[in-house]
Amino acid sequence: MAFEESKTWLAGKQQAAYYGQALQDAAERPVRDAARKKIITPEEMPWEMSPHGLIKHLVNDKMNARVETVDIYMQIIPPGSRSGKHRQLAEECLYVLEGRGYDLHVDCDVEITDTYHWKAQDEVRRFEWEAGDMIYVPPNTISQHFNADPERPARLVSATNRIYKYCGLNDLEQIENAPEYDPTVVLDDETVVRYLKAAAVK
Repeated sequence: MAFEESKTWLAGKQQAAYYGQALQDAAERPVRDAARKKIITPEEMPWEMSPHGLIKHLVNDKMNARVETVDIYMQIIPPGSRSGKHRQLAEECLYVLEGRGYDLHVDCDVEITDTYHWKAQDEVRRFEWEAGDMIYVPPNTISQHFNADPERPARLVSATNRIYKYCGLNDLEQIENAPEYDPTVVLDDETVVRYLKAAAVK
């Protein structure tokens, strides 16, 4: 037969039930999904003191929610402060709930051969925003958010698609940490309020 394939295809003794397991998973999914949350209350949304800043996760793939494809968090930037600076392959959309400020974006050139390389372009672009605006961060862009109000916080809601992670493309790099970042701090509502008040006095 062609390419002598007939001499090799019968080799191997390993067994699997992958297709059967996929059928079982599909059959069990409705019951499993019924136990996953469609409503998440503020008390169930975890805080994180992250390198990118003060974050409250609205939905994440590690939370027991029905959402399959989108991760969303609220970022709180104290008065006159800024987020961390990061680069991610996934595109990002942010809705400005409160405050005013600006973003700095740097596009990156990408080369994919046997390996993956990126290089930041020289141009830094500035985009002003205020409450009610939507900020778009293109794929593979270095971005940072700045609160331009010295007295009031800014709150942004960030949404990214999980498909990049599911495809093995979770290319996320922190370039600069937010000023507030302290891995020893445990965030809760009272702690966040103290951060906002303390920053407003400075």
